Amino acid sequence: TAIVGMDLAFYEHMPKLFPHTDARSWYVGNEPLIRETAFRSSSLQAGYLIIAARALGLDCGPMTGFDAAKIDAAFWAGTAVKTNLVCTLGRGNPAKVKPRNPRLSFDEACRLA
Repeated sequence: TAIVGMDLAFYEHMPKLFPHTDARSWYVGNEPLIRETAFRSSSLQAGYLIIAARALGLDCGPMTGFDAAKIDAAFWAGTAVKTNLVCTLGRGNPAKVKPRNPRLSFDEACRLA
């Protein structure tokens, strides 16, 4: 099981990772923006993890709805990292793996303007 975390102090790395402007200053003291950006970025990274794992033929079980505070205490104590989601990775028993759930069609899920 992979724990996908979000570093709420990510902006401290901005001078190294985004050196052409003072991007760190955009975030300092702006907790709502920090949380929104960390959540969005870590969710995108989780999606990349899932795509890569599935490309390798692994089954993936991304999950929310768990006690994130307990995971944070066990794995991220003393850091600025908080748990976003967990994802099981492996090869499921073909006799027990459920078929993919139905999906909305493009027209049901999207609107072109």
